[in-house]
Amino acid sequence: MTVQTILLLSSIGIFAGILSGFVGVGGGIIIVPGLVFLLGLTQHEAQGTSLFVLAMPVVWLGLMNYWRDGNVQWKFGLVVAITFFVGAYFGSKLSLKLSPNVVKLLFGILMALVSIKLILSGYQSIVSNDD
Repeated sequence: MTVQTILLLSSIGIFAGILSGFVGVGGGIIIVPGLVFLLGLTQHEAQGTSLFVLAMPVVWLGLMNYWRDGNVQWKFGLVVAITFFVGAYFGSKLSLKLSPNVVKLLFGILMALVSIKLILSGYQSIVSNDD
C-alpha cells in the first residue's frame, strides 16, 4: 500500500468518523463513494469494505458521548441492530446478484431521495421557527 493510498483511506476514515459522530452517517454515504471514486474499488468491493469497517467497534467513542448526554435509546437500538444483522445478510446476497453499476445507480437514487427529504424537512423547520 502506498503512502498516497494510506492518506486517502485515512481521509475517508476521518471524514466518515466525524460525520458519523456529528449526524450519525458515514458508512454508506462517505466510505462507499470515497472508495469507489478515490481509490477505484468496484461498488461491491466498496460495500464489503464499508461493512468490514462497521463490523469493528469504530463508533464506541461517539456512542459514549451520546450515552453520557442521555441521547441513546438502547431498546430501539437493539431492535434495529438485530434486524440490521439479518437485513445485511439478505441485502448483500441481493447486491451480489446484481451488476455493480445497477447497485451504484440504485444507491445514488436512494441518496438523492434521502437528501431531498432531509433538505426539505430542515428548510421547513427553519421557516416555521422563524414565524
